[in-house]
Amino acid sequence: MKKLINSVDTVLTESLDGFCAAHADIVALGDDHKFVRRRALKPGKAALLSGGGSGHEPLHAGFVGHGMLDAACPGQVFTSPTPDQMLAAAQAIDGGGGILFIVKNYEGDVMNFDMAGEMAADLGIEVLTVRTNDDVAVDNSLYTTGRRGVAGTLVVEKIVGAAAESGIGVAALKALGDRVNDATRSMGVALTSCTVPAVGKPTFDIGDGEIEMGVGIHGEPGRRRVKLMPADTIVEEMVAAIAGDFEEKRGGDALLLVNGFGATPAMELYLVFNAAKKQLEKHGYRIARALVGNYVTSLDMAGCSITVTRLNDEADRYWAAPVHTPALRWGV
Repeated sequence: MKKLINSVDTVLTESLDGFCAAHADIVALGDDHKFVRRRALKPGKAALLSGGGSGHEPLHAGFVGHGMLDAACPGQVFTSPTPDQMLAAAQAIDGGGGILFIVKNYEGDVMNFDMAGEMAADLGIEVLTVRTNDDVAVDNSLYTTGRRGVAGTLVVEKIVGAAAESGIGVAALKALGDRVNDATRSMGVALTSCTVPAVGKPTFDIGDGEIEMGVGIHGEPGRRRVKLMPADTIVEEMVAAIAGDFEEKRGGDALLLVNGFGATPAMELYLVFNAAKKQLEKHGYRIARALVGNYVTSLDMAGCSITVTRLNDEADRYWAAPVHTPALRWGV
């Protein structure tokens, strides 16, 4: 294992210190590294809180700021944050307008956020939850009951974050988040494994000429292990799985997100975007919005995911709204 770290025991705290120092105009670090919050909070606004295991940067802390999250809780690598982290973050960002939890559908995340919500309710803080489950690759995995929440989580955080910024109440935000999640599908492919620092070796073994179709963002198995194919062939299978999962709701305007897993060059991600756009157009989609880059990563994994969100006027308007976070910025 070759990584730029000092110790596996301090890699997360040292990374958070650097992150918050580099973006001190946008974010502040909570006590004991429990959470990252917006430096400037808006009283009365419904607040958005998300989080999960580290190793997926810039998700989630990179999306804290104007037009997205009010706070994010980082767990250890690929490990859910604890309920006390979430409660501390909820108390720090509560401005009287209630709090919406945005939670990826992994058993540890769901359980701990549910516990934190109950604890916050005991303190008189209104908490509602949106659970993301956009991965079409498998119905159940090593970490979930039901589908995994993956890169579509970013889309939910952006659209709901813009709505929250405009002053919409927490109940309406939850309804919006559920609608966006229902309109979003993702699928990933891995060319290599990833290496968790505390483990010191690849999470899974994969041959030089093999790929994992439908891999999860923690290295969970996908649909099948196959031989490496041309990018157009890989993308065709991924898009077919996404389009097929929409059933009768396919076609129309869409957001296309091509997300890198951490070790895939931008040149390859844009090539995948080009191929995915062509395939989606064959299925009747018009790509109205686009995003390409490393946003929901898996440490040093090579590979990418494709996410498609069917857009209506409301979702399109909020996606285009101004955002200013460490990892996503436009219109400000």
